Amino acid sequence: MIDNTGELELTGIQKKQLNFKYEDVFVNIPKQIAELSREAGVEKLIHISHLNADMKSPSKYLRNKAVGERVVRQEFPDAIILKPSEIFGREDRFFNHYANMRWFVGVPLIAFGKKTVKQPVYVVDVAKAIISAIKDTDAKGKTYTLTGPNRYLLYDLVEYVYAVLHRAFLPYPLPRPVYHLLARFFETTPFEPWTTRDKIDRFHITDMRFPNLPGLEDLGVVPTPVEQKAIEVLRRHRKYRWLEAELEEAKPARPVSNM
Repeated sequence: MIDNTGELELTGIQKKQLNFKYEDVFVNIPKQIAELSREAGVEKLIHISHLNADMKSPSKYLRNKAVGERVVRQEFPDAIILKPSEIFGREDRFFNHYANMRWFVGVPLIAFGKKTVKQPVYVVDVAKAIISAIKDTDAKGKTYTLTGPNRYLLYDLVEYVYAVLHRAFLPYPLPRPVYHLLARFFETTPFEPWTTRDKIDRFHITDMRFPNLPGLEDLGVVPTPVEQKAIEVLRRHRKYRWLEAELEEAKPARPVSNM
C-alpha cells in the first residue's frame, strides 16, 4: 500500500526464476513502484540497490541493479538510493555461504580470492541507515554508499570466517569456467541454489569506491567492524566444543587500504 508519507522499495531474487526474471524484479517492478509513488504524492521513496551496480558488470544481477537505479531516478527524481555492499548478519547469504562450504572439499576461490577486495556491511547498520534516511529532510534525491569500515582481500575474509569457526581453512584456486560449470549443476534445483554462475561472479568483484558520494556516517551511522559482529552469524557453524569460545581467540583479518 502506498500513502503520501513514504515508500520503501525492497525486492530481490538470487537467480532467474520461471515467473520472474532479473529485469522484472530489479527494473520493471521498481519502475512501476516509483511511477505509482510519484502519482500518489509519496514524499519519500527509498530504493535499495547494490554498491557494485554497474551497466558493464559481468554479473547480470548487478547490471540490472544499475538499470533499476536509473529508471527509479527517472520516474522519481527525489528518490533516495542506498547502495550497500555485501551484507552480513544472521541468516545472511555471504558469511553463511562460505561457512557452509565446510561440507565440501575445501573452499574454491577464483585466483585464490587474492584479486578481490570486499568491504561487507553489517545488516543493522543498513537498517539504521534506512530509518535515518526516512527522517533526514536533506536526504531527498541523494545516493548513499553503505559499507563497513574496512576493506579485505576475499581470501583473508574467508580465512577469518574459518578462524571464527575454529575449523580448518582449505582454500584452492578454481578457474572461472570450471566454477561456472559446477554452478550449472546447482542451478538446476527448483529450490534456492547453493550457488549460481552469477553469484560466483558477484562475489569475486572488487567492491567499488565512491569517494564523492555520502555514506553511513552522513546518515549518522557508525560502521560496525566485521570482527565485532561476525560471531552472531558464525557461532551456529561451530563444533560443540568451540560453541562458547571467545571471538578474540580468532586472529582478525588484515584490512587493506590501497586496493
